Amino acid sequence: MAAPLFTQALDGARWSVEHWKLFGVVSANYFLNGVMFSVAPLLAYIVAPPEVAALVFAANLLAEAAGAIALGRLADLVGRRRMFMLSLLLEGAALTALFFAYRDVIAFAVLTSIMTFGIGGEFGAAYAALAELAPARHRGKALMMATNFWNVGAAFIAALVLVYRQLAEDPELQVRYLLASALATLAVAGLARLGFPESPRWLVERGRLAEAEVLVRKITGHRGQLLMRPPREVRVGLVEALTRYASRFAVLAVITVAQYVTYNATAYYAPYAEGFAFGVEAVPLVVFVANLGASVGAPLLLPAIDRARRASVLAAFLGGAVTAAALLAVHELRSQELFYAALLANMVFSEWAWASLSILQSELFPTGVRASVVGLLTSLTGFSGAAVAVGIGVLAALQVYALVVALWLAGFAAAAYWYAFGVESASRPVEELV
Repeated sequence: MAAPLFTQALDGARWSVEHWKLFGVVSANYFLNGVMFSVAPLLAYIVAPPEVAALVFAANLLAEAAGAIALGRLADLVGRRRMFMLSLLLEGAALTALFFAYRDVIAFAVLTSIMTFGIGGEFGAAYAALAELAPARHRGKALMMATNFWNVGAAFIAALVLVYRQLAEDPELQVRYLLASALATLAVAGLARLGFPESPRWLVERGRLAEAEVLVRKITGHRGQLLMRPPREVRVGLVEALTRYASRFAVLAVITVAQYVTYNATAYYAPYAEGFAFGVEAVPLVVFVANLGASVGAPLLLPAIDRARRASVLAAFLGGAVTAAALLAVHELRSQELFYAALLANMVFSEWAWASLSILQSELFPTGVRASVVGLLTSLTGFSGAAVAVGIGVLAALQVYALVVALWLAGFAAAAYWYAFGVESASRPVEELV
């Protein structure tokens, strides 16, 4: 019997302790990202007036876009692991400085933007690493559940803010409690990140065959001979990849922007808009309920995600559009019970959309440009999200929610196209998809 190619060993492996370690590291990373990204929205209503807060959010999102492009490209050039460590250093330095400088609005904007620069830079490395290391039949579940920890982290830090409100009336003390909690989370997640392995597929792409073989054997437990050579995969540069896979990129661009912008607007920014029914003081509760709903959403999609990618993304955007319309309607009724119930439901489908597009982004492009393409797609969310964040300063809450409905419908149209004409990628080796 001929020796299997190393990619066959990776794709056909049983889920092992090494996979759990990788899953734990990436999950801790997304938990931290949820905490870090939530810092600005949770604190802005304390340290900045609403019109300034909108500009801070826009700066954060533009920085996230820049980080996604720059560090995503570097993840393809110098490795997934190095980008993970660089982003951690950036985020840690900015968060530490913020603990002492949050009262200054400019420092608040700059430091939270450095944090989101690092967060944006992690998408390419994290998506690529999990897609390249997880067994094919578990790849969707692994990506979905790991990235879902963003929502768990955001819900966690928002819940702490609600607790700190009860423990201390002084807003300054509440802020310090929050930032100390974020720093503690960073320390734990940072230690976990030291165990993040490099991708064997990336190592082989770079000709580092001996290192790749050691990692493959460790991860899969394979004892026999392995063929350590580049898989039969399209090898193209970034520009050529974007041209060759233009339709994939276009569909992913629409659904990525639609999901990410609606998530940010609904879960974080809408309470800052004029006419929000429950006032800006509702920010922590909105963030908590939204991310609680998103956290619940991922387990509900587990039975389907590794069987039908196209159906999953279509169901996500159909449900998202319907529940966004319900959210718009109940906001105008000014019933807190109905509003938070609709918000919770909408965020379940938002998580389905997030999970589906995250997996598709990580599967549908060649190894040599995978992180770069993820970075480019993520950057589109930063630019479009920044425009919406600026609009929060001039739009009424009713208009914000109407925009959210329109974006969900645009995403549904793209998802319907993909359902009809796209590639079904569930449980297939990534090399077969390009």
